[in-house]
Amino acid sequence: MMPTPKLAFASVSGVLLYLGLAVLGWGGFTAFFSHRALSVVAIVTLLLSVVTIFSRVNLSSGEREDRGNRWVIAALIILGLLQAYLPAYTDRKEFWTFDGDSLRWLGVVLFIVGGVLRIWPVFVLGHRFSGLVAIQPGHTLVTTGMYGVIRHPSYLGLLVNSLGWAFAFRSGVGVLLMLLTIPPLVARIRSEETLLHTQFGAEYDAYRARTSRLIPGLY
Repeated sequence: MMPTPKLAFASVSGVLLYLGLAVLGWGGFTAFFSHRALSVVAIVTLLLSVVTIFSRVNLSSGEREDRGNRWVIAALIILGLLQAYLPAYTDRKEFWTFDGDSLRWLGVVLFIVGGVLRIWPVFVLGHRFSGLVAIQPGHTLVTTGMYGVIRHPSYLGLLVNSLGWAFAFRSGVGVLLMLLTIPPLVARIRSEETLLHTQFGAEYDAYRARTSRLIPGLY
């Protein structure tokens, strides 16, 4: 699928802003890219952004939307901007940081795994994957593959990706920001599940009964 100009512009602009804040927090381009682990994180961020451009992700309100949940988008944007800058800044200042360069590389691994898990469902769902909590035209349930185990793999990917980012900067502040992401995500999950129950009724209830929200067997 060829990317739309709007999606391409939004994706490129967002990732450049995100990485720009991280570079600024670390004290500049040269300082940031002097760390191999951080260089890998930056490259992976760019690659994931390019891949996302070729998806069918959208911001369509579709046939029906829970508009009361839009505050979550604003909350996640604010937390995202803070997470872009503060972990890098605290890493440079050695404020509330964890010891060990191995933690940076663990962060790289988690960042990659979380990033892939974050965007994989975008391609599985296609046009049904919206930045808004909405029912799209021709919306059907996907209950196989990863969705046969957990109902919200993309949100799990976001959390793992965020934790990996925090570890890459050895940042306690980054871990705290990741934890602060959980309440708005849970609010969005509840909103989505209410809307899907309204749309699909007993079919969705049966699916929900045999799967977990984020972590198999736990939640």
